[in-house]
Amino acid sequence: MRYQISGRQIDIGDALQTHVKSELDETVTKYSQRPTDAMVVFSRAAHEYICESTVHLSTGLSVSARGHATEVYAAFEGCREKMDKQLRRYKRRLRDHQHVRAEPVEFQEASSYILASSEGPDGAEPESLQPLIIAEMETKIPSLSVGEAVMQMELAGARVLVFRNEKHSGVNVVYRRDDGNIGWVDPLNTK
Repeated sequence: MRYQISGRQIDIGDALQTHVKSELDETVTKYSQRPTDAMVVFSRAAHEYICESTVHLSTGLSVSARGHATEVYAAFEGCREKMDKQLRRYKRRLRDHQHVRAEPVEFQEASSYILASSEGPDGAEPESLQPLIIAEMETKIPSLSVGEAVMQMELAGARVLVFRNEKHSGVNVVYRRDDGNIGWVDPLNTK
């Protein structure tokens, strides 16, 4: 597994890097036999250290976790425990549904845009109704089943996930509703 361990505005020593590699490797290989790479970022906010980690699995799914504490090692341990819990739940769901993906998740390239706020400085409507694009980049859309999409959204800690439905190759959306439930938008399934 490839590791990228870095710090924002703080120095990460060799001892911490070694600790992160050994502990994270042990946690991930316990539940997933084929992790590809891991990115761990340490930062500081006021008196707390923050550890954010993302692990990409060979199935195409990603697991993200975040921990914070007054000591850097404790922040990492909190992050590792959250990741352990997510991977345990993911493994249990796969076992309960007896769905084992034979090949990795396919991704398709798509354009992604960030639009500027539409309101003017005084809250009035802008003169032109054309949105101002402030960033344009490429993104990848995975081809997943609905259950896998919900798992990926929960593992990544995202509120929304756009994916290509494996059954009919149409673009679908799953999202976390305000009431805590999961919503699913499937335009090809309208009657």
